[in-house]
Amino acid sequence: MKVLYLDCGMGAAGDMLASALLELLDDPQAFVRALNALGIPDVEYTMERTEKCGIGGTHLRVRVHGEEESAHMHAHQEHHGHDHASAHHHAHHEHHGLADIRTVVQSLSMPDTVRENVLAVYDRIAAAESRVHGVPVEHIHFHEVGSMDALADITAVCLLLYSIKPDRILASPVHVGSGQVHCAHGILPVPAPATALLLEGVPIYGGAIEGELCTPTGAALLRHFVQDFGDMPTLRVSRIGYGMGQKDFERANCVRALLGESADNTDDVLELSCNIDDMTAEEIAFACERLLESGALDVFTTAIGMKKSRPGTCISVLCRPQDRDRCLSLLFCHTSTLGIRESAMRRAVLHRRTDAAATPFGDVRIKTATGYGVTKTKYEYEDIARIARAQGMSLAEVRAMLDQEESKA
Repeated sequence: MKVLYLDCGMGAAGDMLASALLELLDDPQAFVRALNALGIPDVEYTMERTEKCGIGGTHLRVRVHGEEESAHMHAHQEHHGHDHASAHHHAHHEHHGLADIRTVVQSLSMPDTVRENVLAVYDRIAAAESRVHGVPVEHIHFHEVGSMDALADITAVCLLLYSIKPDRILASPVHVGSGQVHCAHGILPVPAPATALLLEGVPIYGGAIEGELCTPTGAALLRHFVQDFGDMPTLRVSRIGYGMGQKDFERANCVRALLGESADNTDDVLELSCNIDDMTAEEIAFACERLLESGALDVFTTAIGMKKSRPGTCISVLCRPQDRDRCLSLLFCHTSTLGIRESAMRRAVLHRRTDAAATPFGDVRIKTATGYGVTKTKYEYEDIARIARAQGMSLAEVRAMLDQEESKA
């Protein structure tokens, strides 16, 4: 099982998380180019190598209108006033409400799963600010540079996790820092009120380091993606990434991301199921496709007999616990069911990896699964299907040819 472990011993901010994940990729620069191609208004990403306490790492720098946001995303209520300095600072920029952010996100070309995650993280931040200020979410507005900076970080993290595709995301307890933080509303304790709300239920601690180590954006990303907080499990680590913060402390100011295979070959899944007797085969197929596209582990149908001997179909969806709400929503949206059954179960899984083999017809991906004393390999279907179409061969002939090429190697 592919496990991502986030070491938050110096807190977490959106740019630090994105930077650490970026180091796990084979071609980080290509990913940065893809981020810039998204077209987030007035946002430019640049990747920089930097060093903290002798450790080399990456800082994913975000500029909005050519400037950086030095503090975390500022929020305010539209009907509240500001002090003179704050009013002067805000006078040169627009302010974005949650509806504006949603409009921008909907305009970006990205997978639906990524878009849903970006919006869900932003909703968490807005809900926390709403509770802090005691006003409805629609009255919460974010300073333009801060809001676009946060959106850029959130989008980068969501896209990176979509690319890395960990089976499980874990994190250490979160170091939040100590002391006070200056913001548009005045001087607030660390963790800032919105950050504290976002970290409800998460193990956190302070310490001798003064400053805001965990920002609202970082807290919201951790709450949304991390399934459990605690000590690092036993891992066969394959990649390590260091995401550097902007400030300097006596300790290396970074988030460390470790990607590896877990020694635990089991994981927890949910099975969602419903019985259908009034949908066409095409409608059921469409519902299954949407669920698979949105992150379900598997979707399958079973022919069943229903009351009054009516033929029916049972739709079963296997998903991770964190994907439960999205899968439930899609089942209700795309099927005629009025109720969905839910079962929690534990499954044994083989460790899986994908390698690319060079062939006369281009690279072919080979999937290998190991564990419990067995090893299984097979060619990626899409790759052998591409060769079969191009060469006018059957799938069996392509497999035989590739096996022969492999034996020569």
